[in-house]
Amino acid sequence: MSARKIINSWFVDIRFNRARIRKKSPENSKNGAQAYEAVLRRKLARGESIEEEKKEEICSFKDFTEKWLLNYVNGRNKPSEQRQKKIILNVHLIPFFGKMPIDKISSLKIEEYKSAKMKQGLANKTINNQLAVLGKCLHTAEEWEILKKAPKIKLFKVPPQKFDFLSINESQQLLNSAKGIWREMILIALKTGLRLGEITALDWSDVNIGNKLLTVRRSLVRNIMVSPKSNKIRYVPLTDEVCRSLNMRVQKKGFLFTDDNGQPLKAECVRRTLHRICGQADLRIVGWHTLRHTFASHLAEAGASIKAIQELLGHSDIKTTMRYAHLSPSALQETVKLLEPKRDFQTILGQYMGNEEKVKVKNVHNTALKLYNT
Repeated sequence: MSARKIINSWFVDIRFNRARIRKKSPENSKNGAQAYEAVLRRKLARGESIEEEKKEEICSFKDFTEKWLLNYVNGRNKPSEQRQKKIILNVHLIPFFGKMPIDKISSLKIEEYKSAKMKQGLANKTINNQLAVLGKCLHTAEEWEILKKAPKIKLFKVPPQKFDFLSINESQQLLNSAKGIWREMILIALKTGLRLGEITALDWSDVNIGNKLLTVRRSLVRNIMVSPKSNKIRYVPLTDEVCRSLNMRVQKKGFLFTDDNGQPLKAECVRRTLHRICGQADLRIVGWHTLRHTFASHLAEAGASIKAIQELLGHSDIKTTMRYAHLSPSALQETVKLLEPKRDFQTILGQYMGNEEKVKVKNVHNTALKLYNT
C-alpha cells in the first residue's frame, strides 16, 4: 500500500525512478494520505519538485528592533532622538513585546500594552510617545516586507499641553538681575525664541548686526553639534536692544557664549545659572524653554499672526504653534467683527424720520450722516 499508517501517523510510501519516497501526510487520515499521494504523483509526472518550501521564520520583536535601530534609526535620527528611542524600546516595549514574533503583534496586543501602562500610572502623553515608536517600528517592518500590514494603533486623546511664560514685568525683572553673557543669553532667548541648544551653538558668523538678522543653523545637544530640531536653517530678526548688547563685544568668528576654556557652555551649567538668577530676581524657578514660550506668548498678545510665530520658532507643524492662539483674543474679536452688517444710510435716516415731529429734517439728515460715517 502506498498510504500506510505508522504508529499514529499516516504516510505516503511510493517509488519513483528506483528511489523510495516516504512523506508524512498533511492530513492525518487514510483518505488524506491517498489524496496527498495523488498530488505527489502528479508533481513527479510533471517533473516538479515535491520538496516543501521552507517557510522563513518571522523574527521576534526584539530581534527586529536591533535591525531597525542599526539600519533605520541610526541613519535618520539625531543622537538625542536615537537615545530616546533606545530608552523607550529597552525600558517599555521590549519587556512586553520582545519575545513575540513581530507578525503576532495585533491591535488587541497593543490595547493590552496600553492597559498595562495605565495600571503602572503612566500619563497618556507618555504612553502615546511609546506607541509612536512602536508604530514607526512596525510600519518599517511593513516597508521592508517583513509584515504584510502593520496593525492599527489608536493613541490616547490628551488635553493641550500647558506651558508657563513670564509677563513683561517679570521678563524685565529677570534681565535686571542678570549680568554679562548671562544677560545676553537671557535677552536673546526672550527676544528671539531660540532653544537652549541653538543659543549655546551660536557662532559670531551667525550674527549680522548690520542687517539685524540672526541665522539659526545648528544646535548643541548633549555636547553633540546637530542641525536645528526642524532640520531647516531659519532666520530671526534682531531687536535694537539685542543688537546694542551684542555690538559691545562683536567678533568675526567663534562661539558667542563660552566657558573659561573657550568651549561652548554645558547645558547643565546654563540651567543652574538661570535658576540662580531667578532666585535673585525673586521669581519662580523657570527653565530656558519658558523663555521661548515667553517670546511666542508676547508676540501672540501683541497680535502677531500664528503663521509668523511658527516661522520664527521653527515649528514644522503649525499645530504646535496653535497653543499660543488663545493669547490674542483681541485679534480674533476684530476678525469676527468683519461679519457685522454695515448699516445703510437710508435705513438710519428712516429710523429718525419716525420722530420727525421732534427733530427737524435737516438735523435728522446731519445726524444720520454722522452715524453713517462712524
